[in-house]
Amino acid sequence: MTTSSIQPAGNKVAPAGPEMAGSETDGPHDAGPGPDSTAAPSGDGRRRLRFPSAFTVLVAVTLAVWALTFVIPAGRYDTTPDGAPVPGTYHAVERTTDFLDRLKDLFLSPVNGLYGVTDSKTGLTTPGADGSFAGAAGVFLFILAVGAFITVTMRTGALTLGVARLAHRLHSHRTLLLVVLLAVFSLGGTTYGMAEETLGFYGLMIPLMLTLGYDRMVAATVIMVGAGVGTLASTVNPFATGVASDSAGIGTGDGILLRLAMWACLTAIAAAYVVRYAGRVLADPSCSLTPATDEDRAIAGQGEEADALTGRQRAVLGVFAGTFLFMIFAVVPWADLGVTFLPTLGWYFPELAALFIVAAVTAGLIGGVGEQGTAEAITRGAGDFVGAAMIVMLARGVTVIMNNAAVTDTILDGLHSAVSGTSHGVFAVLVFLVNIPLAFFVPSSSGHAALAMPILAPLADFAGVSRSLVVTAYQSASGWVNLITPTSAVVMGGLALARIRYDRYLRFIAPLMGILLLAVGGFLVLGATLG
Repeated sequence: MTTSSIQPAGNKVAPAGPEMAGSETDGPHDAGPGPDSTAAPSGDGRRRLRFPSAFTVLVAVTLAVWALTFVIPAGRYDTTPDGAPVPGTYHAVERTTDFLDRLKDLFLSPVNGLYGVTDSKTGLTTPGADGSFAGAAGVFLFILAVGAFITVTMRTGALTLGVARLAHRLHSHRTLLLVVLLAVFSLGGTTYGMAEETLGFYGLMIPLMLTLGYDRMVAATVIMVGAGVGTLASTVNPFATGVASDSAGIGTGDGILLRLAMWACLTAIAAAYVVRYAGRVLADPSCSLTPATDEDRAIAGQGEEADALTGRQRAVLGVFAGTFLFMIFAVVPWADLGVTFLPTLGWYFPELAALFIVAAVTAGLIGGVGEQGTAEAITRGAGDFVGAAMIVMLARGVTVIMNNAAVTDTILDGLHSAVSGTSHGVFAVLVFLVNIPLAFFVPSSSGHAALAMPILAPLADFAGVSRSLVVTAYQSASGWVNLITPTSAVVMGGLALARIRYDRYLRFIAPLMGILLLAVGGFLVLGATLG
């Protein structure tokens, strides 16, 4: 995350990254336009089309789904007392809404997505109904609170300097350094969806890796692959696991043991892959996919010790780590795991939002930012993350349109027919594969979750597997795609800062993508088998 332009963490709603058709010397000054731009002029004066933002994609999805509700037959499942559909009870129903009502649903879909209430008698969701809350207001506030906390922490300088100190302390242990740094970024990805924040570390990592005899590809992939694999195997990432679990009607801690095992294994695979490439470059620089330039050789001749952490910064790092550790403790259902000596708090988005707001204030005051600086950083952080929160709101609005038109169960019945008769393992893999194209077209991990989970999660009930397995399959697909998607500022912005061409990055990561695909499939089959 850059301190001058902080973007939402873990949520791919940032503008498309810069074009990378140039040489390795293309730098950050080539970055593309902001989110409102749809094209950029090329060198010959022509305009190049860019992939639309997540907002545009979701608006298009909203319009398309609304139009399809006039074609898709209305139907319902009978439900259990807790609201889960009962397999084999699907039946056609008559719609109770006319065209004007449906037009109003389209108009109010973002509002319903934020604080709509489902009427207990009619089953329709409107802002002023009496019944169960259907909006994403809790998730919305939580995302703003996380944004405030991360922004305040970055403002103190503790996080950046902490990584710098770690790097220089392990300077003489090259391989260990690579593994530790990649694991640190992976830890950030798995706990809070570390993504755009990584852009602030390229200025540190590139000179360090060049000094150690590596190339720019090693510097970039320690950051990008580390955080990316961590997000792929999210354990409690609020923007992926949290939003998806909420949309699936389960707790964030459900399925955490499988995700922990996946995170440890995939991080080890990624570290071994990067270390293998780095060792080849160190032994024979001609193997590098980003050959050294004169500037690189000049940088490699320099070595600068990182400044020491102040007492305030050490305390801020303690608050940062402690907040995420406590979040993990608060959401894990310890009693369900057979752990009786730890209390199960059962915290959810309201409590977690309060936790991060308090932690943001604490970090700012401890870090010496001051009362005014802390308040400004909290306001700015919440503002920078409001785009991610609005994505969830828009996606939840699509769900409301489908539910009010009584087509959600019809779609669910069609998907159930398609996967009926498959084994648990095959079902889990199919859910993963279905989410891959969805992840490309909706690159926001939270938007993807809010859009897909209401339909995919009940399929788990029909297939006889846990809903947490569907959550794991979704987030794995989202994280896998976002390692290479050209619509992500994390990928394209990082490559621009590292001065690496996109095609050369693809050459580096293509084998790893295949390995990760097979490994994720294996874990999903294992999770479905162990049940």
